[in-house]
Amino acid sequence: MTLEERSDLILAFARVLYANGQSTDQTLAAAARLGDTLGLRARILPRWGELQLHANDQDAQLISTVAVDPTGVNMERVASATRAIKDLDAGRLAPGAAMKAINAISGAPPAPTWLFTLAAAAGAVALAVIFGVEHLPAAALIFLSAAAGAILRRSVAPYSANIFLQPFGAGLLAGVIGALAVRYDLSSSARLISVCPCMILVPGPHVLSGALDLIKGRIHLGAARLIYAGLVIMVISTGLLLGLTVFGVSLPVDQAGRAVPLWQDVIAAGVAVGAYSIFFSMPLHMMAWPVAVGMLAHALRWGALAILGYSAATGALIACLVVGAILTPVARGLQMPFAAIGFAAVVSMIPGVYLFRMASGVLQLADGSHTTFELLSTTIADGLTAGTIIIAMSFGLIVPKLIIDRLCERSTQAKS
Repeated sequence: MTLEERSDLILAFARVLYANGQSTDQTLAAAARLGDTLGLRARILPRWGELQLHANDQDAQLISTVAVDPTGVNMERVASATRAIKDLDAGRLAPGAAMKAINAISGAPPAPTWLFTLAAAAGAVALAVIFGVEHLPAAALIFLSAAAGAILRRSVAPYSANIFLQPFGAGLLAGVIGALAVRYDLSSSARLISVCPCMILVPGPHVLSGALDLIKGRIHLGAARLIYAGLVIMVISTGLLLGLTVFGVSLPVDQAGRAVPLWQDVIAAGVAVGAYSIFFSMPLHMMAWPVAVGMLAHALRWGALAILGYSAATGALIACLVVGAILTPVARGLQMPFAAIGFAAVVSMIPGVYLFRMASGVLQLADGSHTTFELLSTTIADGLTAGTIIIAMSFGLIVPKLIIDRLCERSTQAKS
């Protein structure tokens, strides 16, 4: 193979990993490993929107660039690409056939629409159980709202590449259904009917990947990931509040969910983790790890809150430290994106309720007609609580990963 052909092959593999949720460090390491296999010194420079490859062999140097946005999460593609790199290294896959293989991997379909829809509906209901839904009609409306949102997202995808249109449409639909539930007195759980179908849209893996990049000193890429995640959350909130406002309904900012028994909390958490694993196209035989760890994490969080009286942020920190410690070696062994598998395990702890309540409070304050000190203080409290929980979760997941990764690197260097 020529230098250009080998460079194109490395970029093709890096592009699939980068675009489908693999961490930046793992993507760069995979590209370097593939370069060694092909007889090149390969170095990838990642940016938001592109990957640039600097390739050197004994006689020449080549700089190549490929356009790619790291907005997707598809763990099946990541696992398949990683296996293909191993096969290349072991001689089981010929370099000449590798480009055809990676092209097939990049075109592998996500979870089928029926399964995606069922996962969205079940995940939203599971989150509603965790946050204290009390009545079956409310759970049924949440199920239907989330399912309709999932169908809408899949229906829009073939017609528009805009990355914000799908979450906006699903948020808008959830707001409309929640407002109709209030208007026609279909349920008393208006907050959960509106919010839970939106919580499954929160782009948690991008928050974790952005934090990891910032810690590693990739300031521009980390900031871009966090800005993207923030924009998606803003778009979801806009759609939700617009759907409510059309029917003259506001999202309550002062309601708190009831406490749920441990067994309900743990089972619902397992369902939510399974749903997100399907969203991220995780191979079914790998789902047991995040589901089991996610259920353990929620049991720890429940104990921290209900028994020890800790705050929501402290409970999330304890749970995420355990998740990070267990799933970091699992993600390394299975060659899965840690941000995706880690977020799937702790998804039910994401403070989506606080984020959307804060957005509703800001909108009511901007209106000015119902401004009260209680509304102002509650809105600020919701924002601070959401921010604190997100920071605690990110810290809890990332610190064990950094420590374990460092220990693994030292072990590898000592063996070599």
